[in-house]
Amino acid sequence: MAPPMSAAKILKTLKDGGLHVVEVRDWHNHDRDHHGPWGPVHGVVIHHTATSGSEQTVRLCYDGSRQLPGPLCHGVITKDGTVHMVGGGRVNHAGMGDDDVLRAVIAGKRLPRHNETNTDGNQYFYGFECENKGDGKDPWPKAQLEAIEKVGAALCRAHGWNEHSVIGHFEWQEGKDDPKGFSMDKMRERIKARLK
Repeated sequence: MAPPMSAAKILKTLKDGGLHVVEVRDWHNHDRDHHGPWGPVHGVVIHHTATSGSEQTVRLCYDGSRQLPGPLCHGVITKDGTVHMVGGGRVNHAGMGDDDVLRAVIAGKRLPRHNETNTDGNQYFYGFECENKGDGKDPWPKAQLEAIEKVGAALCRAHGWNEHSVIGHFEWQEGKDDPKGFSMDKMRERIKARLK
């Protein structure tokens, strides 16, 4: 059982992991904690934003929309590799997913294929949105992929997790394809190497 890190601890963990971090507005106190439990945490979900333009992407992830209020993640990883912190507690990012996937994440094992939506991922996962159109053509710059790797490794190291605790949204929830344009298996290999 891993209690979620405080906003201040997340910030320190990411900076200690070699990341360039920008604090957005009152992100420390910006959360959806009044809509359900936050924690214990077991992993990290990586997303793409289906947007372009760093400024508007960060603003959307902080504010959300009428249909889905913000924050939409804990941090936004823009194309230059900067992590913009937008949420400090429970956030609207993972949605409902498969409890078998959650059990594999907790056990630090390879993920099964999801086949149901019976578990609230917003309670159990940190979420990081990555600026990308999500069309399979928009490039993933080296700096951005390295930042995803560093975020995953930093949070795994802080909690004593392995690389299997970092998953793509598509591995959690039916009908999702994010992050599209790079391999989560290869990203986990990179995180594993960094953890060594």
